Amino acid sequence: MPLLAPEEWHGNVFTGAWTAARGGDAPVTAPATGAELARIGSAGAEDVSASARAAAEAQRAWAAASFEDRAAVLRRAGALFEEHAEEIAGWLVREAGSARGKAAFETHLAVTEAYECAALASQPAGEVLRSARPRLSLARRVPVGVVGVIAPFNFPLILGMRSVAPALALGNAVLLKPDPRTAVCGGAVIAEVFRAAGLPEGVLHVLPGGAQAGERLVADPRVRVISFTGSTAAGRRVGEAAGRHLKRVHLELGGNSPLIVLDDADVERAASAGAWGSFLHQGQICMTTGRHLVHSAVADAYAERLAAKAEALVVGDPEKEEAALGPLIDEGQRDRVHDLVRRSAEAGARIRAGGDYDGLFYRPTVLDRVGPDVPAYAEEVFGPVAPVVRFDTLDEAAELAAQGEYGLSLGILTGNPMRGLELAERIPSGLVHINDQTVDDEAVAPFGGVGASGTGSRFGGTTANIEAFTETQWVTMQAEIERYPF
Repeated sequence: MPLLAPEEWHGNVFTGAWTAARGGDAPVTAPATGAELARIGSAGAEDVSASARAAAEAQRAWAAASFEDRAAVLRRAGALFEEHAEEIAGWLVREAGSARGKAAFETHLAVTEAYECAALASQPAGEVLRSARPRLSLARRVPVGVVGVIAPFNFPLILGMRSVAPALALGNAVLLKPDPRTAVCGGAVIAEVFRAAGLPEGVLHVLPGGAQAGERLVADPRVRVISFTGSTAAGRRVGEAAGRHLKRVHLELGGNSPLIVLDDADVERAASAGAWGSFLHQGQICMTTGRHLVHSAVADAYAERLAAKAEALVVGDPEKEEAALGPLIDEGQRDRVHDLVRRSAEAGARIRAGGDYDGLFYRPTVLDRVGPDVPAYAEEVFGPVAPVVRFDTLDEAAELAAQGEYGLSLGILTGNPMRGLELAERIPSGLVHINDQTVDDEAVAPFGGVGASGTGSRFGGTTANIEAFTETQWVTMQAEIERYPF
């Protein structure tokens, strides 16, 4: 029996049940074909305020529930993701333009996120503190209350779940605003899973909508923490707005992540890793390999093999064929990618593969002989483009990798892992992968970037999740009322 019921979404948002949206109605479209897949409600500012009031009310009972009850809901959610994995992955293929392998991987990540967060519910709630006075002194972690989650289009399911699941496990209510372009994969799927898992009504609200809904979510006084994943430009605006309301905000933003290929690396394996890092999901990943920094001794061979891999990849509608790359999300994104490739070629970069498109299908592109003054070197591409930059010394590699405002992910490929680790210590980055490319994620690991890539590791792993979605409260208790001199 299917989990999802598209007929319920038309004109509705999720408040524990599907209810009429004040902001109207919007189409759900397939970027590969432009076909309308369904319709779903569009949340307006009034929807967000009403949901915040309801969530604040429902959260008290949810926080008072036993950790066993909360964990049971998360476990059932994980089982439902497994049971309906093929159905969910099908929506990721159609709505998000995901290749089938990427869709299956993302669905699996949602499963592991649910199970890991089920265990999070039973983690210790604090610690006993020493006190110079005859009393019990505790520091305990308590839910923040209502958490606002703003998720992007590229990995819509897991980038929503990685905040929704831990926030719920720790006793919070959640308002989730998925990107309108992936309102089903990033919103309706999560709503239906948790409804079927037995989450009490009103604890989770799913509110697809535009800027007006996002602004009200950040401003509403009942929402105490904002978890945002998206572009650096949008993240700056969210951070500034949240700061005016004295709210905590967790930002996971853009990147221009370097992959360093040292002269002792296996070139064939390095090119395979580099192709995966740049072309997976059409390069629409925050930690996509944005710069291939390659030692001059192996750069020609590396660029040749990388271009050959790019030329061999099948680009097409992943619902109809075994395509390695699907469509870019929309025309605006395609035009931005092509403009960057065009400007880079005009600045002296050599197009070794790709550089053209058909509709929203952009060919995987390799730009060789890229220098620091070329746009593809300095700007986040968010498309299937692999710029190859040459270096001669480790000092030069470290300097190139550290240039720019971003600091999300770093990969180093080498025959000597210790040499790679020593180099990594010279480069600011939230994530470091020795002998792997830059794209990786696990529910058990902390995730986040530095600099313009975000506010550090506030996603994933037990410690990061507890810090992100709870407050520390000091509690003392003594046998009698304290005596004072007045």
